[in-house]
Parts: sequence; C-alpha cells; structure tokens
Amino acid sequence: MAAELTQAPLIVHIIYRLGIGGLENGLVNLINHLPADAYRHAIVCLKDSTDFKERLTRSDVVIYQLNKKEGQDWDSFIRLYKLLKEIKPAIVHTRNLGTLEYQIPACLAGVRHRVHGEHGWDVSDPDGTNIKYQWVRRLIKPMIQRFIPLSKHLEGYLTDKIHVSPKKITRICNGVDTDMFYPLVGQKVPLADCPFSFKQDQVIIGTVGRMHGVKDQLTLVRAFILVCQTHHELKTKLRLLIAGEGPLKAQALKLLEDNQLSDYAWLPGARKDIAEIMRRLDVFVLPSQAEGISNTILEAMASGLPVIATEVGGNPELVIDGANGSLVPAGDSEMMAKKILAYVEDAEKRQLHGQHAYQRVLQEFSLTAMVGKYKAVYDTLLNQE
Repeated sequence: MAAELTQAPLIVHIIYRLGIGGLENGLVNLINHLPADAYRHAIVCLKDSTDFKERLTRSDVVIYQLNKKEGQDWDSFIRLYKLLKEIKPAIVHTRNLGTLEYQIPACLAGVRHRVHGEHGWDVSDPDGTNIKYQWVRRLIKPMIQRFIPLSKHLEGYLTDKIHVSPKKITRICNGVDTDMFYPLVGQKVPLADCPFSFKQDQVIIGTVGRMHGVKDQLTLVRAFILVCQTHHELKTKLRLLIAGEGPLKAQALKLLEDNQLSDYAWLPGARKDIAEIMRRLDVFVLPSQAEGISNTILEAMASGLPVIATEVGGNPELVIDGANGSLVPAGDSEMMAKKILAYVEDAEKRQLHGQHAYQRVLQEFSLTAMVGKYKAVYDTLLNQE
C-alpha cells in the first residue's frame, strides 16, 4: 500500500489512433520530456496503435487499444469505463472531436480531473462550422475542467462558438524537438531509396503528412505540374517529394503520370526518417485545407526551410508572409505555383527565409516551453484537490 501511495499521478491520454501524425508526434514528445518522477502515463487508442509507439523513450507507458468499431460503438464506452475504474488515473486528457465523447465514461468512472485538447479540425468539418459538432462540444463542455487549443484560431472557436469561459482555456502551441530537426550542415548526400541525385543545382520542394482529404496534397501536385508546364527549363532542376501514405497517393501518382512527370517526383509512402528528408528539401509546402498548429511546419522551420502554407487555421501564426515563408489561399494551385517559382528562381530568398524560420522556432516554439506549460496545467489541476 505504501508503494502505491508514493506513485506519481497517472495521466491517461485518449487519442483516436497512435500512428504517424502531428497530434501523435506532439503527444509522444510530451510524454518523453515531462519529468519521469512527476507523472506516469497511459495511452488509450480508440482504434489501434502502430510501430509509431517505438518513439516513446519511457518503458513504463502502457498502451491500450479499444479496437472501436466504425460508427457509434457503445461497447467501447463500457470498455473504457471499466479500464478507468481499474487503473484509476488522476487525469484524463482527450484530444480532438473524435475522442471528446469519451469524457462521459471518464466522468462516470470518477476521474476527478478532465482535460480536452483541440489540435485541429475534423476532416468532415474543416472550418468548424458544423452545427452538430458545435452542440456536441457544448453538451460535454461542463465535464471538462481545462481546454487546451493549439492556436489562436481554435481558442477563438472555443470562446465564440462553444462559449467556453476564457478562465478554462490555456492555449499551448506545439514545440519542436530541435535535437532531431535542425538545418543541414554541409552538402546533401544521397538518401536511402531516393532516386534524386541531390546535386547542388537541384531544387527539391516537398511535404510530409498523411495523404488524405483535408491535407490536400493534390493541390501541391497540381502546382508542381503548372510550374513544369509553364517553365520547361526548370524540369532539369525541379523535383517534388511527398512523404506519407493514404488514399490521395494513388491520385497524385496518376496526375504525375498523366503529365509525364513521374520521373521528377518521389512519393515513398510513410517514412521513419522524416528529419533526414526535411534536411534534403529546399522548400517545404503545406497545402492543407485546415490546420491547428502544424507540427510539420515547425519541423520544417527548425530544419531551416522556407515554408509555403495555406492561409488557414494556425498557419498564419507560424508563417509570416514575406519573412519566413509565403501564405496562399487553400486549394489555389495557381498561386501556389507562383510562390514555388519565386523560391526556385531565387536561392538567396530561400536561404534568408529559411534562416528566419529557424530563428523563430528557437525563440518562440521550443519543446521545453511547451512541456512546461502542459506540466503547469496538470499541476494546477491536482493542486486544486
């Protein structure tokens, strides 16, 4: 009994699935860097987990899989209720709309402290205007003691649409691991399996992320095609790299093939060497239709890259147009093509904006600052007992 009393409080993090993604990467970074003697952690996946869990450096993190069925799976609520009664967490922390309803079994199971994070929009509600989803959030709002939005845009949504009291909101931007993501030193060297030569005159534009709906990599592919079609001389130096897996990959490959550009692009699927890939790029592009605070933008900035991003969600909080990158309207392949061309033709601009991006990460988006803010939220809740 005495040993149990000395155990650090347990936080149960509830996510949809533990796979490659910005939300999941942020969770892993948080668990890895919170002081080990301050909190214990468990991760509950509504669906399942992948080998992404290998990025956890703590050996005491238990991962549970509810294997939730598609649609409304009431049994998954019961399974979570029983699990929480058994492991008795001090705090339950859900993330995004897909896990929000699981605050109900957490409340019924007697978990005293409940936190919800808003990291970005749902695929079926990319701009937050879905009235049904707004009402779901309002109904569950009383069960949550602390909301953590990642961007000013999401914070405004919580106060204006969900009517959350500002006193219950703590905005925490993502932090980036600058020990893993940092600018290239020296010349580029070949990357495993990559067909590109990485010669000095090559300009490689690229992106990283799951290839589905709201991420909209097809707009980037169309922009790349436009640049190649309107400036034939650039085909000898311009290359496209898209790392990520998903249903849009097949469509992207077909677009490239139909325009005889397959040999100028590399779409390797999911990769574990994202930091090395970032250091091989010259320009990073995020074509998403909606975003919170993008981990991949921060990773690109930490890698010393200029960033072209869509003007949605939290992207304008990271990318200062004309300083460390460029902003374009979502879905506008023509404007994206113009911004790509401007960077391809101006090496000095690429270097300057990349330097500004790196400095901004160091000053405003450190991993240490992010972890400290989360710890303060958890500590404050427990100190209210």
